[in-house]
Amino acid sequence: MSKRKIIEIDRSLCDGCGLCTTACAEGALALDEEKKAVLVREIYCDGMGACLDVCPTGALKIVDRESENYDPVAAYEHVLQIRGQEAANRVHGISGPLSARHFREGQTRISTFGGCPGSVAREIPERTREASRSGDEAGKISGSSELRQWPIQLHLVSPHAPYFKEADLLIAADCTAFALGSFHPDLLQGKRLIIACPKLDETEGYIEKLAEIFRRNNLRSLTVATMTVPCCSGLLRIVERAIEHSGVSITPRKRIIHIDGQLVA
Repeated sequence: MSKRKIIEIDRSLCDGCGLCTTACAEGALALDEEKKAVLVREIYCDGMGACLDVCPTGALKIVDRESENYDPVAAYEHVLQIRGQEAANRVHGISGPLSARHFREGQTRISTFGGCPGSVAREIPERTREASRSGDEAGKISGSSELRQWPIQLHLVSPHAPYFKEADLLIAADCTAFALGSFHPDLLQGKRLIIACPKLDETEGYIEKLAEIFRRNNLRSLTVATMTVPCCSGLLRIVERAIEHSGVSITPRKRIIHIDGQLVA
């Protein structure tokens, strides 16, 4: 066994709502006879924390401790048995309808899909200038998007997503794109994007996830964009702590946007 991220349940806070059991695509959680959430088997928990956002009482958290490693094949077979093929296809680390034999023989790729359809990792192809102009005219809008991947919210992105490999990464506070009219051409162009709000998000696990992204992906550059409001500086602190935690040598470029829409740094 090795130390890894895994779910921990505070039974005193669990009210038995069961929302976490359906949010977990890997079937790692269930309700016991006391109507309390329990971890079915450690090897079913991928440690990504999809269940955290739905728990109304804060009974769940991700911790680092000694545990058996996550086994996507075992999770796939488990979900296939209890929920069927469609649900099994959404298990983290599985791509499409597979048999355990196919997976073990390496006849598939690792997927970054963690269960929610809105969380499936995908690249967005760059449009040509001509296509952008044509689409803009048809849609009565100006400008074109520089977004090249999905998802972008820090809770939803996977450190394993292939689009982060050797990327120029922009980590931006949620409000920056609304305040800065030229966000796409001035900040986002040519970069991969992660957004977060240090004030309103549940930020537990953010440092660990960013550290994993930094460790795995050999980033070419890192930019952090924040607003001038005091609470926004918390995002830079999270990134700096993640860099320290990762052991990677990378210096983030700081970009700061005033609430009047001016790029001040």
